[in-house]
Amino acid sequence: MRAAWVLLPALAALSAYYVYLPLPGAVSDPWKLMLLDATFRAVQQTCHLIHYLRLSHHLIVLNYLICTFDKLKSVSSEDIKITDAVFDGVEVRVFEPPAKGDESLKRSVVYIHGGGWALASARTSLYNNLCRIMAESLNAVVVSIEYRLVPKVCFPEQYHDALRATKHFLQPDVLAEYSVDPSRIAISGDSAGGNLAAAVCQQLSKDEDLTVRPKLQALIYPVLQAFDFNTPSYQQNMNMPVLPRYVMVNYWIDYINGNYELAHELLVNNHTALNVGRALSFRARLNWTALLPPSFQKSYKPVVQSTGTAAIVERLPALLDVRAVPLLADDATLARQPRTYVLTCENDVLRDDGAMYATRLERAGVPVTLDHFHDCFHGCMIFTVWPTDFSAGVQTRNSYIKWLDENL
Repeated sequence: MRAAWVLLPALAALSAYYVYLPLPGAVSDPWKLMLLDATFRAVQQTCHLIHYLRLSHHLIVLNYLICTFDKLKSVSSEDIKITDAVFDGVEVRVFEPPAKGDESLKRSVVYIHGGGWALASARTSLYNNLCRIMAESLNAVVVSIEYRLVPKVCFPEQYHDALRATKHFLQPDVLAEYSVDPSRIAISGDSAGGNLAAAVCQQLSKDEDLTVRPKLQALIYPVLQAFDFNTPSYQQNMNMPVLPRYVMVNYWIDYINGNYELAHELLVNNHTALNVGRALSFRARLNWTALLPPSFQKSYKPVVQSTGTAAIVERLPALLDVRAVPLLADDATLARQPRTYVLTCENDVLRDDGAMYATRLERAGVPVTLDHFHDCFHGCMIFTVWPTDFSAGVQTRNSYIKWLDENL
């Protein structure tokens, strides 16, 4: 009994030490965020142990756990019809509101889920709930794309899946089947899904054979570049819950089929040093000292290596491929983009990716809304249902849907 009195406080202290993280004072629901992050870390570390023991790839195990406990069947209700379909070989989930007597055609949103190109699903409750609410609130047909994931496939397959499914949906006969107005379609996504949405939108703008193109794009804390892992937001939020910097670097390595041994080189920007000739022509397109407002730059300094490792981009050309890195697109491509919404969070390593893209689009003549949230964190918009319900999630989701409602 005496040993239990010693052991219990020790376990409580260890648990508190594992859970607690110093967070900025403005972060919404800090203790709930710490608990969420501690859960993520515990599960991820367990999956890494399984990977280390060579029992399975850690991302396969992690996604299995996510989808086993969270995947929902396509159960329709009186308010929304939910069906699973296949668009040009790519699985999708379609959310359709009931027809109203006084309308002939509906607006529509093509949605691409996040998860580091490796996790989650259009069928998980988090994304099922988001798309259902979008369909109800906007009275719109929502097409959620179930693209293939790392490690089963790597870049450019996720991009190809998203592009094929979107182009299939944009065919006039398919739009007619779902009673969608061809002039009122948006493409959208969060995090890695925002990356795919931006890349697909760029490609659609170049396709001269298309008769229907998106009216809008809406990007939620998108990941848009792997050129500079030392932007102010990467430096400021390198240890932030949910998506610390090293985790984002590892997602990139997995996506472009690289080796984890390259992580340190990427973290210090050796892949884009001044002696890396292939990177020089892109440097001006990601010069954050010219693209970010002073309130984002703060007192952070650029990290530019004079001598780096040119072999990295030779071995991994996707690091400079605009299909993977939409922020590297030239001005002519950006000028062809539709009206754009970009949502960013202060407590997110990807804040500056979205902000730089918004600036470049605006300078190219595209109407842009940059919706910045000072108390929010990466991934928050899908966390709106107990036990992972955050005020930040409801706040960002409502703002996003409001913009779509006003502009689509």
